[in-house]
Amino acid sequence: MKKTLLYSAIALATLSTSSCGDSFLSLDPVGSVSEGTLMTEEGIDYVLTAAYSSLNGMMQAHWMGAASLSNYVLGDVVGGDANKGSQSTDQSDFTALEVYQITDANSYTDGKWAAVYESAKRANNVIDMATRLGDALPNADQIIGQAEFIKGVWMFEGIRCFGAAIPYVTLEDYQASTDPQVSNVDESGNYVYIWDKVEADLKDAASKLPETWGAGNYGRATSWMAKAVLAKLYLYWSSPFNGKNGTDTSKRAQAKSLFKEIIDNGKNAKGMKFQLTPKYGDLFDVATSDWTGEDVFDIQLTISGTQTETNCISYSYAIGQPGASGLGGWGFYQPTFEFVNSFIVDEKGLPEPNYTKMDPLTPLGDPNTDLEKAVDPRLDYTVGRFGVPFLDWGTPVAFNGWVRDYTNGGMYMNKKNQPKISDRGSTSVATVPASSAKNFHVIRLADVMLMYAECCILDGDFSEAEKYINMVRSRAANDFIAADATTKGTWTLDDKVNGKVVDGTAGNYRVGLYPAGSLNTKEAAWEALKRERRAELGMEGHHWFDLARWGEVRWLNDVFREYEKPFFGDKYSNPYGDNWATFPIPLKDIRTAEGRFVQNENWK
Repeated sequence: MKKTLLYSAIALATLSTSSCGDSFLSLDPVGSVSEGTLMTEEGIDYVLTAAYSSLNGMMQAHWMGAASLSNYVLGDVVGGDANKGSQSTDQSDFTALEVYQITDANSYTDGKWAAVYESAKRANNVIDMATRLGDALPNADQIIGQAEFIKGVWMFEGIRCFGAAIPYVTLEDYQASTDPQVSNVDESGNYVYIWDKVEADLKDAASKLPETWGAGNYGRATSWMAKAVLAKLYLYWSSPFNGKNGTDTSKRAQAKSLFKEIIDNGKNAKGMKFQLTPKYGDLFDVATSDWTGEDVFDIQLTISGTQTETNCISYSYAIGQPGASGLGGWGFYQPTFEFVNSFIVDEKGLPEPNYTKMDPLTPLGDPNTDLEKAVDPRLDYTVGRFGVPFLDWGTPVAFNGWVRDYTNGGMYMNKKNQPKISDRGSTSVATVPASSAKNFHVIRLADVMLMYAECCILDGDFSEAEKYINMVRSRAANDFIAADATTKGTWTLDDKVNGKVVDGTAGNYRVGLYPAGSLNTKEAAWEALKRERRAELGMEGHHWFDLARWGEVRWLNDVFREYEKPFFGDKYSNPYGDNWATFPIPLKDIRTAEGRFVQNENWK
């Protein structure tokens, strides 16, 4: 039976900056098109583009961007890096996740589930068409490899959120129209874990995809991108979670080997060898963020035409600062007190071990930020603080519209993925709050280096782990937010990496390296690794996923909640469940499946 394929304007919207030359993504939208019309080389590229558009995450799931690969909701808010923000009465399902009233009927986790399976369906659609066209389709293997990569990315995302016992829709299932009504248990009622099926997709993609692409195709998936996602899959597969996810510690060796191969030999689609971007701030500035060599897996974004959501992976209005700041957003997604204090450093420029015993750098309701306390300079690229210049929007002033309701969200602003005024151009979407053409970094080299260091620690190779942790730390000393005419105080960067003091900073910064041999125990190295991942990757959607795979979600009660709840009365009165290393499969999908789906182990 022939299928009718429907693609809306947003499904085929541009995802790539025109300056990058990714013209294959710049396709005009189509309406209702018969399958026969699309069974050509040009037609299948339309269908492939619709599959690529799922990486932006805006077209098929939750309108607040909760389902996107940015994971600002599930990774950052649930993980303790951010409060929901806005007002307590706004978005009750978002509030429920923030305060750990998690249920199987939450629209945000339901949106993530829908995103996973809609994206897998789009990928299967491409694979089905390319397989049937066969030799009549030039470069069929490359087209299938791209679709397998997209499917692998999203099925891995499903594993990370809902556990590895979720339905896997094969090509045969798709062709039989059982998509996605595939059981996650066998005939005996045992869970069917899909690690190996996603592994097969990513391995096959890596074998079919090229290392690089020519001009006009730079945004396409490469073999190195597939290897990076595969290595991360192996790391999660080998991680403990809470003993209920079908994991296998033997997979760590494959993760470690692949991470090292990527570090040593990997290159981006333009052929540039992977390398750390020299300055941390350059990763989040549109003029310098794209194609730096740190872009192991980036999602290409643009500002063009009339589209308003192809240029912010997290939903522009949700993460934009309130209107009085000039950004015009709704004021969600505010960094937490505990997260900000975690950037405090000691006299050696190393993470302060007792930061949770210190007063907050900006007390609740107090307009005076403590800029004298020495912090890691990465803080002010990640978080907006009062008294520190906020890109080219000016210097935030307390109680002047930068925070919508500090009694609900706290005193800080998300900053890392916000645009400059100059980013937004003069198109009709220039007034959309968080619109920016800078790419979103899903996996960057610093992340790969720290995951490799993690493998080394677990293998007892502490000196190698120390080397890579220090490599990431040393880059932090190369950049700082400069003082301007509005800055109060005379501050410095105490650069202990290069042995110098730099004047003219917006706050007091200090960075140092771990002395040789100081990370010579698992306990010391593990604590350094955790602190470094949070300082380097904070507000990039990672923290809850790290805690979950490490089997350390208890930290959300014992450390985060204990520190944060005094600022907000009863807001954090609910404990985080010790079992919750996954989110629940949505109840409505279990019911729709008529017995084929069984709730995962942590939520039965």
